[in-house]
Amino acid sequence: MSAVPPVLELRGLTVRFGSVAALHRVGVTLDGGRITCVLGENGSGKSTLVSVLSGLTPHDEGELLLDGAPVRFGSPRAARAAGIATVWQDLAVVPLLSVWRNLVLGAEPTRGRWPLRRLDVDAARETAVRALERVGVTGVDPDQPTNSLRPGERQSLAIARALHFGARALVLDEPTAPMTIAQQTIVGQAVLRARAEGLAVVLVTHNPRYAHLVGDRYLLLARGQVAGDLTRADVDSDDLTRLMAGGEELTALTARLRELHPELGER
Repeated sequence: MSAVPPVLELRGLTVRFGSVAALHRVGVTLDGGRITCVLGENGSGKSTLVSVLSGLTPHDEGELLLDGAPVRFGSPRAARAAGIATVWQDLAVVPLLSVWRNLVLGAEPTRGRWPLRRLDVDAARETAVRALERVGVTGVDPDQPTNSLRPGERQSLAIARALHFGARALVLDEPTAPMTIAQQTIVGQAVLRARAEGLAVVLVTHNPRYAHLVGDRYLLLARGQVAGDLTRADVDSDDLTRLMAGGEELTALTARLRELHPELGER
């Protein structure tokens, strides 16, 4: 019997903007129940990778596979319909709407029959409270405006919404920048809950220590290419911090990995 394919997989994926390759032959598998942290300096290709997964940017070469089948998302709506939820750093929720409206937005519960059908506010409030508790956030008034939540709670609300609507992959674009340690903890527990529920989690971050704390795998990008594909068994947090500094260590890592695994040079 064949193994279960990864939720998402990139094979030799390339994205060009004019003559510049923002991503060049990137390959990675994103399995359910695993957090893959994507790290790299500005301009390394992290944002482009998020754009491809979220349906904002089509790829030019290579393949993007969902459950082993090639896909090409024409829009963020198509990516969401396929079960890929993206939580943006600054656009995770609608700030002026209440907590419960953000949670059920686009799929509001109703009661009664047509033409007397109406919004079931009580059910929506209860749904919001349960969904937030699911990711470890308690004590939130579902009627309060979302912009009154702390940053970590807003990101957790977006993650709770993704879980509520049955997402299979969760992509987070710098969810903890900038946040206090307490707020990062709130987001971290929501991310770990998503992993525990079997989602393939992609977490883009500049913080190698936070990445090592919550991640299972680390994809290092440099100038649009895979410079490292590591697991917790390969590096500790200090190693990851040094590698993030770039320079000779990252170059040496890339060379050694390609020496051991020639197929990396084809990515």
